[in-house]
Amino acid sequence: MTKAGFVSLIGRPNAGKSTLMNSLLGEKIAMVSQKANATRRRSNAIVMYEDTQIIFVDTPGLHEREKILNQFMLDEALKAMGDCDLIVYLAPVTDSVEHYEKFLELNNDKVKHIIALSKIDQVSQEKLFKKINQYNQFSDRFEALIPVAIPRKVGHEDLLKTISKNLPESPFLYDPDDLTSELVRDIYAGFIREGIFENISDEIPYESDVLIDSIEEEKNIDKIYATIIIEKESQKGIIIGRGGESIKRIGKSAREKIERLSGKKAYLNLQVSVKKGWSKDKTYLEELGYKS
Repeated sequence: MTKAGFVSLIGRPNAGKSTLMNSLLGEKIAMVSQKANATRRRSNAIVMYEDTQIIFVDTPGLHEREKILNQFMLDEALKAMGDCDLIVYLAPVTDSVEHYEKFLELNNDKVKHIIALSKIDQVSQEKLFKKINQYNQFSDRFEALIPVAIPRKVGHEDLLKTISKNLPESPFLYDPDDLTSELVRDIYAGFIREGIFENISDEIPYESDVLIDSIEEEKNIDKIYATIIIEKESQKGIIIGRGGESIKRIGKSAREKIERLSGKKAYLNLQVSVKKGWSKDKTYLEELGYKS
């Protein structure tokens, strides 16, 4: 009998959830940034492990509610916690256990979970064992604690094996050859947003979003037309840059990721549009797909 199930990746902002999902899949489909709160929507990756189909669900980080957009992001994480078969709580080894205690309050043992203790390659063995002991006081609350080092794929096999043990018997929910059930336009929008986060500093990345206007798929090339939406007129010049340098860097970064995923050439046309207060406008947020 095969197994299948949804596994939500939960943790604080910038804990490395998207990086872990991409690493387990072996393909980059989720945007990654060193800046917190870069992930805004749930996305998924379909990983086949032996006779188990694991649908990983990447989520925005658990954080305090602020703007309407932040409320949507937190709701996305909470929904993912409630809708899954298993939770992997990603805990960087340098974090205080207080983050985990807040997660326990939110989950309240409703869904069983595994702790993935990440970034273990950044601390000494002594500090690692000390942190493991701190989590062991909660050993009756979690199914397993697995140390991982994502870039080196340390602990990946143990993590997948443990997840498989805790998923229900089920026929596969998706074609085993599928990488994700996400729409291509959402993945491409994420790559463009990642380019903004990589190349533009300060608050502008948080006050921007990307709308894919159209995708024209041809045999040897995909043509993608997209609009970068920003809050203020003054931000337009920064996004474009002197002589268009900044928007060219954003486009180059996104295009390389698109081509790597699609396996063919990509033409990317980026426009910039000012929509004052878009992140506080509930109606416009819904038009962009931020629906509760």
